[in-house]
Amino acid sequence: MNHWPFVIAAYGITLIGAAAVTVQSLLRMRAAERRADALKDRK
Repeated sequence: MNHWPFVIAAYGITLIGAAAVTVQSLLRMRAAERRADALKDRK
């Protein structure tokens, strides 16, 4: 049985997962920075 389709699928799943984690991290980081800036502006 040819193993390459499974290898390609594993890499695809890994890349999609890594991209999703990166995007989620970026969005949460930007939101946290906005909250931190709002706290700075209050003082």
